[in-house]
Amino acid sequence: MTASRDTTEAPDDPAVQGHGHTPPSFWILTLGSIGVVYGDIGTSPLYALREAVLAAMRKDSAINEPMIYGVLSLILWALILIVTLKYVVILLNADNKGEGGTLSLMALAQRAMGTNLVFIPVLGMIGAALFYGDAIITPAISVLSAVEGLKIVTPAFEPYVLWITVAIIVGLFAVQSHGTASVAKFFGPITLVWFIAMGLAGLIHIGDHPGIFHAFNPAYAISFLASHGVIGLVTLGAVFLAVTGAEALYADLGHFGKRPIQAAWIAVVLPCLALNYLGQGAFLLANPAAIESPFFLMVPDWALLPMVVLATAATIIASQAVITGAYSLTRQAIQLGLLPRMEIRFTSEAHAGQIYMPQINWLLLIGVLILVLLFQTSSSLASAYGIAVTGTMVVTATMAIFVIWKYWKWSLASALALMLPLLALDVIFLGANALKIHEGGWVPLAIGATLVLVMWTWRRGTRILFEKTRRSEVPLKGLADSLAKRPPHRVAGTAVFFTSDPESAPTALLHSLKHYRVLHEENVVLTIRTSDLPAVPDAEKVKYMPLNDMFSSLIVTFGYMETPHVPKALALARKAGWKFDIMTTSFFLSRRNVRASRHEGMPLWQDQLFIAMARNADDASHYFRLPTDRVVEVGSQITV
Repeated sequence: MTASRDTTEAPDDPAVQGHGHTPPSFWILTLGSIGVVYGDIGTSPLYALREAVLAAMRKDSAINEPMIYGVLSLILWALILIVTLKYVVILLNADNKGEGGTLSLMALAQRAMGTNLVFIPVLGMIGAALFYGDAIITPAISVLSAVEGLKIVTPAFEPYVLWITVAIIVGLFAVQSHGTASVAKFFGPITLVWFIAMGLAGLIHIGDHPGIFHAFNPAYAISFLASHGVIGLVTLGAVFLAVTGAEALYADLGHFGKRPIQAAWIAVVLPCLALNYLGQGAFLLANPAAIESPFFLMVPDWALLPMVVLATAATIIASQAVITGAYSLTRQAIQLGLLPRMEIRFTSEAHAGQIYMPQINWLLLIGVLILVLLFQTSSSLASAYGIAVTGTMVVTATMAIFVIWKYWKWSLASALALMLPLLALDVIFLGANALKIHEGGWVPLAIGATLVLVMWTWRRGTRILFEKTRRSEVPLKGLADSLAKRPPHRVAGTAVFFTSDPESAPTALLHSLKHYRVLHEENVVLTIRTSDLPAVPDAEKVKYMPLNDMFSSLIVTFGYMETPHVPKALALARKAGWKFDIMTTSFFLSRRNVRASRHEGMPLWQDQLFIAMARNADDASHYFRLPTDRVVEVGSQITV
């Protein structure tokens, strides 16, 4: 499938926000991080404590003080150990030239350990695949839990909760193509108001049971787990709902920077979350019947409807952050060779990180709607939530050990002493969430397993293609020398031939010589590479090497956060001595007709999957931003 042409140009440096503009101030970035980074974790109080207490009530039939203290202690210490210590203190320092996230950590670990280690790319695939599961579940459970507040306003809304949720979600995905630039500036202020309102709602109810502050004592968490057996583990799985969204701290590092994200957490987010959870706990001890919806029932009647509206806005913002995160992750995966090319549209001239990917957008929408219609309530969806995030956290902690050991140059003992306790905590939470697999936890696992298979198939298939193509190609230097001795007829202009191997003559060049028996006056063999850095400086992006009077080799390197814009990169080659004029240049691409083989390469079913992805990949001329009237495609057939 050939993607429609997008006339919007990418910013000069797609890895830098606001290229050519004054960097935002520290406080603007801090406010922005409250809206984007903490949108997901900020909506957890809508359902986290309720689900944890309901899980604990499978053993304790009535709400009591030890139960509430134990559950609250688990939530508070999860926020302290997982979010504050692991992410805010440790992982925000494990940046790849300012960028964070699963694939950035994978690139960093690969650089530290060497590219031949297959274990690290596999971990990266698993982490990325599980993120997509999170990206589908987050909008579903967040919007559902907020709209369910309408039932508290009046029971008359109950029959319409599901369809209002569907309408909001469809509207959210429908506006993605317009970009978030026009509304993103409101994210921070709205979410700040949400956190303040949430903190105040909890604060006014702490007086219902002042002893609730005892929950900060970890002994209550340990005692609860020790006395509840398997039910304690089930409760722990529900407790984890309080920290879903923690991965966003690390994933959005490149957008806001370490200090603003840390300041927002310490000064606003953590205090407001803690106050709300403490307030809910005190309110439940005073009003056990409020377990149906403690978050909304502890809000005064006059503020209930505004709180529902504010909660809905907050969940939409949280969903928006996850959706745009999926776009960004997909672009990185394409650049790192884990997924086929897809259409990327830039929706803002000032903010390079704001992109829109139609295929990902509609796949996410279909997935979210299926989940909403399948589970129908936030309580049912809570069983599916958590396992994807815990899986990603286990992957992140594992890769962090390699980065701290080899990249930070700590001793292995020190790296293990720092990360093994946190990894063990992640594994415990993963085990607790695994108990919910039959209740819905299979959903993110199925999504993750499918995407790991897709990424592994694409990675393996492209390597097989590379090796087979390389076998049939001839050395470029030998061909250039041979043609210099017996030059064919020459025509005016420049020909640029794309190849993945700068040492071999491109298939398009060989076919052109075979069929046309002519050469352009100047012939450039172009190789595009992806660095393990998020962005490559212009001064290091282009390497130009003349071979003889007819041929030269050009290697262009892009960062994994950049979208390749070949004409702009070629313009940089002028500084290296190449007189580039796009109006006299023709770009030659090899279009491969891939066929399945029963006797070599991958299993037949995997061949068919790879071929389907290859056929639906975005057109190379579009992906590389080539002028369509200057492109010549030469076909060839190859088996995998």
